[in-house]
Amino acid sequence: MTEQDVEAFVRRAEEIYATKLRAILEPEHVDEFVAIEPESGDYFLGKTLSEATRAGRKAHPDRLTHAMRVGHRAALHFGMHIR
Repeated sequence: MTEQDVEAFVRRAEEIYATKLRAILEPEHVDEFVAIEPESGDYFLGKTLSEATRAGRKAHPDRLTHAMRVGHRAALHFGMHIR
């Protein structure tokens, strides 16, 4: 997969989240993880990143999914919190 292919893949998944899934998922699933398979539009929820991606792999073993954290700008946050 080229860099442009990866960028297009991520854009499609994020567009599906923004236009179809945000309104459905954010009211009741904030902080859970969603893995989106952009070709089909299928999505898979999990309490952990592993659960969501594993469900996506089981349903579509030959395709990639893009994982996001519901209600957040990034799936994972690294660093420390200073008060």
